[in-house]
Amino acid sequence: MKIFVPKERDAGETRVAASPDSVKKLAGLGARVVVERGAGDASRIPDAAFEAAGAAIGSGEDAGDADVILKVRRPLAEEFAQYRRGAVVIAIMDPYGQDEALRGMAEAGITAFAMELMPRITRAQTMDVLSSQANLAGYQAVIDAAALYDRAFPMMMTAAGTVPAARVFVMGAGVAGLQAIATARRLGAVVTATDVRPAAKEQVESLGAKFVAVEDEEFKAAETAAGYAKPMSAAYQAKQAELTAAHIAKQDIVITTALIPGRPAPRLVSRAAVEAMKPGSVLVDLAVERGGNVEGAVPGEIAEIGGARVVGHLNVPGRIAATASLLYARNLAAFVETMIDKETKALRVDLSEELQKATALTHDGRVVHPAFAAVAEPTVTPELDRPAPISLAEDADAASAVEAGSDHSASEGRA
Repeated sequence: MKIFVPKERDAGETRVAASPDSVKKLAGLGARVVVERGAGDASRIPDAAFEAAGAAIGSGEDAGDADVILKVRRPLAEEFAQYRRGAVVIAIMDPYGQDEALRGMAEAGITAFAMELMPRITRAQTMDVLSSQANLAGYQAVIDAAALYDRAFPMMMTAAGTVPAARVFVMGAGVAGLQAIATARRLGAVVTATDVRPAAKEQVESLGAKFVAVEDEEFKAAETAAGYAKPMSAAYQAKQAELTAAHIAKQDIVITTALIPGRPAPRLVSRAAVEAMKPGSVLVDLAVERGGNVEGAVPGEIAEIGGARVVGHLNVPGRIAATASLLYARNLAAFVETMIDKETKALRVDLSEELQKATALTHDGRVVHPAFAAVAEPTVTPELDRPAPISLAEDADAASAVEAGSDHSASEGRA
């Protein structure tokens, strides 16, 4: 079995889908691992490190006969056009609103798995890319804010007087939000946080931050059985907005992390609220790639609104790529391990298996994930001379309903 790790084609992607440790693990499972030359450069993993771990260094052409392709982002059309039919592609697929891309992968005969759809169960914790990457995003958001904020974070008592601690408000207490809280607290800030999920209150307070929210009956029922946030009513949003706007005006730093699966990011901070903040204030919008939580946030830029600056960095985990790649590679290797037969060392695609069933997007020329059933199924002409697939175990119920996950919940994601 050949596993190929290509260099990411997106100009803004600095991560890589393998590490020396993951290469060793995959090689130990019987796989032959080929890494494209320079794939790990932006993550500070040189080719020599991959070779020392047992990988071969190849080129983009190695994708053509690979059984498994491991990527960070969904492959571009020109990439999957080079893959062989039946190849397994595992990546963060970002499938919502990408009907054309899903149809393209189905037509190419790819079996595509979306890591962000991994079910939230105990055995899948080591494969949870949302947690591993969002955790780093929350940390980096505070570091970025501290670098831009031109004052000290902790309270300092000096002979010349007392320097007050910075006030940090975190909106959304999922994985990224909780890490942002913990990081800001370590730096000495006074931290407050908000979330629409009742369970988040205890988590926020356990980290030493104060919880801020309108705690009415709707708030008490604002969480799904799977731990995701529910969209809130317009009435509740209005009450929460009034409360948070008054609170934001007193803050030095605001970090927003709110996303809802398959929908534009909810607007949490109005332009008027930003303009009411003190000169030198900093806002970091981790949802800017989905439209942003902060009105006026600009993807990829630091916007100045009034006396405040709104940070709209893209791919925040990629800003700490050396660490993000190591964690992501472990997530992938753990998932691949579940797909390899321990006796024969062969790849086994079995869409009746719990993890594969939850994460499979396309297979055998079809879009199979029920959350994307509206995507028109392409007509595929069989190729009589194509190579036989590797140990495929098909199941008639492969497209049966499963709960759809996403990259984040309304409070950034998984608590």
